[in-house]
Amino acid sequence: MAKDAPPRWDRRMQQRLARGEAAALGELYDRFASLVHSQAHRMLDDQEAADLVTREVFAQIWEDPGAYDPKQGSMRSWVARLTHRRSVQRLRRAETSAYAEEHGEGAVPDPEELERRVRSATAAARADYIFSSMPAPLRRALELAYVHRRDYRQTAADLGVTEDEARRRLRLGLQLLSTANARPLDGFSPPGYGRVR
Repeated sequence: MAKDAPPRWDRRMQQRLARGEAAALGELYDRFASLVHSQAHRMLDDQEAADLVTREVFAQIWEDPGAYDPKQGSMRSWVARLTHRRSVQRLRRAETSAYAEEHGEGAVPDPEELERRVRSATAAARADYIFSSMPAPLRRALELAYVHRRDYRQTAADLGVTEDEARRRLRLGLQLLSTANARPLDGFSPPGYGRVR
């Protein structure tokens, strides 16, 4: 298979959606709904808004499955980008509305501050995805060190690994998390979104 060719599942799913197979939408929903909802919730910090974004994303997919371009990445990556765009739109509307409510009708927030909030929400969603998708040994080491406030020696003892291995896991986990701010704002695409599952 060519390096830039999409996975077989992605191609078949696109074809089934284009034919209007409701079962295909159900399968896509089962596969990606938790990703969409958690990404939207992390960006918006609002359960109801995340529910709406989830419905909007899958409605958009159903209405226009041809918008997926396999040359641009995997189906998962496309779904994540749709979710990011919808979440950013909703976040901007909510921030603008809240600002107008607080400062009077027609008042608009500082565009730089609004973009800072969007970037912050995007980075938080990326970090959340990166953390939840990293291998369990790395995730557990970070939890022990940063949630339970263990140093690397205590982390090593709790995990039953050498101190060198604990340091390696912590270093690698932190390196992965550091990429949350390193990506461009457009087309939120955490590590692994374009890879074959």
